[in-house]
Amino acid sequence: MDDPQVSVRRATGSDAAAVAELAGQLAQSFPFSRTRFDAGYAALLDTDGAALLLAVDGDAVLGYLLGFDHPTFYANGPVAVVEEILVRAEVRGRGVGRALMAAFERWAASRDCGLVTLATRRAAPFYVALGYEESAVHLRKVLRAPAAR
Repeated sequence: MDDPQVSVRRATGSDAAAVAELAGQLAQSFPFSRTRFDAGYAALLDTDGAALLLAVDGDAVLGYLLGFDHPTFYANGPVAVVEEILVRAEVRGRGVGRALMAAFERWAASRDCGLVTLATRRAAPFYVALGYEESAVHLRKVLRAPAAR
């Protein structure tokens, strides 16, 4: 693919198949379940504190970002969390991830968030280049067996 002409927009119901295909590439800790994806997709689109953003070049979906905001005490107000971000392998390094992050930061700022946070194992240099800094260790505890359907 030539250098993409990236624009970022909110996902819609008609984007479900494209987002599911990308989300399936991201899944590592839990097997991807299209059944569970389909059950939650519309609800996510209707959740006020959720942002499901797509990077597109015309009709081609190049990547997505799923993030949320929520109130906190430690930051004296709301913060935004990038939960998932994935860019198609063939367009990585061409500004797609940067465009998604910039759009999410604008969304977070419009919701009066004091900071944006995320967890990553493999892409720390990318986020550092965007001005992010390491601030904590991310821990997790699985509460249900990761089952695909």
